[in-house]
Amino acid sequence: MIYSLRGNLAAKKEGFVVVDVAGLGHKVYVAPRILEKLPGIGEPVQLYSYLNVREDALDLYGFLRETELYFFEKLLTISGVGPKSALAVMAVATVDQLAAAINEGKPDLLVRAPGVGKKTAERIVLELRGKLPTLKSEETVRLMEADIDVEEALVGLGYSRSDARKAIEKLDGKTKGLESRLKGALRLLQTRNI
Repeated sequence: MIYSLRGNLAAKKEGFVVVDVAGLGHKVYVAPRILEKLPGIGEPVQLYSYLNVREDALDLYGFLRETELYFFEKLLTISGVGPKSALAVMAVATVDQLAAAINEGKPDLLVRAPGVGKKTAERIVLELRGKLPTLKSEETVRLMEADIDVEEALVGLGYSRSDARKAIEKLDGKTKGLESRLKGALRLLQTRNI
């Protein structure tokens, strides 16, 4: 099993990157949230990885933190969740937020992932609830639910979903409440400070 890759980032494409390790380019699938945090082309990078072995392919999935890899592997233990579905779930929110949503029994937050229906989301919550370490999960879920409303409001105002998510991620964690978070995100978007 390949646990991690360390090398230079050779390419960034939609849905994957190429990591050059001693002259050998490895194609590594990553979530959009991870892709945005990676350094520029030619810069050094380390990714924790999961090797998915199929009859017709060997696919690598990469993560910036070991906790992300752990969460990904936990998702794969659920019947009906493959690597692509697990990566889609991880694109919805941070691992801490997703773990909090699962521990609080909130499958509605997982349904936002493309290809994950209500039954699959409920199965994830049922099988992983209480098995994922989180801090202040109730508070995290409330904040996440408010952020979903903020994101939808920003999209309704004409901003792209990607820009809305970036603005929400830059908000100070101390900013509470839907109205305050919406105002803060609008301020960031208007000043193009995302």
